[in-house]
Amino acid sequence: MTTAKSDLPSQPLIEHLLELKKRVVYGLLAFFVATAISYYFAEDIYAFLVQPLADALPEQRRMIYTSLIEAFMTYLKLAVFAGFFLSFPVIATQLYLFLAPGLYKNERRALVPYLVAAPSLFFIGSAFVYYLIFPAAWKFFLGFESSGVGGGLPIQLEAKVSDYLSLVMHLMVAFGLSFQLPVVLVLLVRSGMVEIVTLRKGRRYAIVLIVTVAAFITPPDIFSQIALSVPLYLLYELSILLCRNVGKETKEEYEGDKEE
Repeated sequence: MTTAKSDLPSQPLIEHLLELKKRVVYGLLAFFVATAISYYFAEDIYAFLVQPLADALPEQRRMIYTSLIEAFMTYLKLAVFAGFFLSFPVIATQLYLFLAPGLYKNERRALVPYLVAAPSLFFIGSAFVYYLIFPAAWKFFLGFESSGVGGGLPIQLEAKVSDYLSLVMHLMVAFGLSFQLPVVLVLLVRSGMVEIVTLRKGRRYAIVLIVTVAAFITPPDIFSQIALSVPLYLLYELSILLCRNVGKETKEEYEGDKEE
């Protein structure tokens, strides 16, 4: 005998919309509060994000801005960026709380690990690019500085605050979102939309797709594209390993629900 997907009675459309509105409000409230707090610490966040460049520079240098409002807008972007990071777990939790009433009990229990894995992988991806990619990348690009040959003018970096921080935030978000690949693939296999055999046979297509995605979401340089493509492919292989027993576990969970 089958049971309803939820312990709660079925809700009319208006109640679903009200529930969605409540979850969206909570998520936005968490984001705005986190953004306000982050703006108070914007100068500290700036110092943290600029540290890899400061370590790579051969000597202490300045960063410049060329518009009166540029520094203010940069701090505001930093606050929004940090606010998104801080509120991401809350937003993910609100999404789960909205979806949970429409799931079987075993499905709800099975979704909790993904709720933990998604923000964790996001932070891991951002930390990966900050601690491993930035130091090597900045040293590589600073290698094109020149003192001038044959009486020519020297080439020296004068980084704009907004340009540098936009690049840093772009890459950290791109890597954080890209590291969600295992969660997405395991969920697709678990839902039956994709079979693990397809993932195994599709490695060549996966490589092409990963390189294409990396080319679109990273700056137009081969260094950043390779730096994202390699870990993404490793995550693809990790996803295949994680998906081995997903189909069997899903079948057992549904059979357990039917017996209750």
